[in-house]
Amino acid sequence: MTTQDSNQTQVNSVTKMSVTGHESSDAATQEFKPGNKLSVDLSEHVIVLPAGPFEKNISVASPTEVDLTCKLDENSNLKNPQVTWKKGSETISHTSKAPNSWTIKVTISESSHLGSYTCFLKAEKELSATFHLHVPPIDGREKPVIAYIGDTGVMVCKTEHHPRAWKWFMNNGTELVSIDKILPKDKYEILSRSASESRLEIHRLTVADSGEYWCEADFVLGPGKARFEVRVLSVAEPLKPFIAVVAEVAILVTLIGLYEVYSKKRKAKEGEKEFDQIEQLPNSHI
Repeated sequence: MTTQDSNQTQVNSVTKMSVTGHESSDAATQEFKPGNKLSVDLSEHVIVLPAGPFEKNISVASPTEVDLTCKLDENSNLKNPQVTWKKGSETISHTSKAPNSWTIKVTISESSHLGSYTCFLKAEKELSATFHLHVPPIDGREKPVIAYIGDTGVMVCKTEHHPRAWKWFMNNGTELVSIDKILPKDKYEILSRSASESRLEIHRLTVADSGEYWCEADFVLGPGKARFEVRVLSVAEPLKPFIAVVAEVAILVTLIGLYEVYSKKRKAKEGEKEFDQIEQLPNSHI
């Protein structure tokens, strides 16, 4: 059990995955033998009030027991508060009490035991603190993956725990579909340096490969997911703004040229008219 906040880290691109010695019959799934978690096990998590912070994220990868404690700061003026613990709207009993400290023991044996546990301290004012128990977060990529036609796209998912398996999906517009149902086997690879990382590589990218991809880490208590957006561009795509500017300049130069030609013709006609009028002046005095 760990207290890791779900901080996202940026990773590069989109593509395929496999781990030596742990092959799966499903081409889009990588299974692993049970492994030890990478972080230190903790059994007790404390929030001090009113100092805060008033929320704490707790990652739980496998069945365990945790102690959740709300504790009053030694300088707090809140005296003899009435304390209630709730999971969602459900009140929890069996709270153990120490001086200015209230604890519940939570047994996490299935996914339904995950969720938000809140302590409410009521006296002349009310204080509260919430513990969010969830499967470990998956580090993916928030920004779109930009690649060009013919390139290899790469997506990497990581977690600080060892899931039982990794799976990759693509959104077909209505639902998530296993990557092997959409792409031919020679089009992608699934690779990994360790059980805590999965890497999808998509070869010979086409515009049709653009879209939304998901990795899923299968933990005992449920899945954790991360989303990728892939945009495949033609080589000419980056040139479009430049071409647009060139086209605008060309149009402007053409208009200026036409205006100059028109002006010259107009001046020439005006000159000829004045000359004719001058020639006619002597005749008008006869």
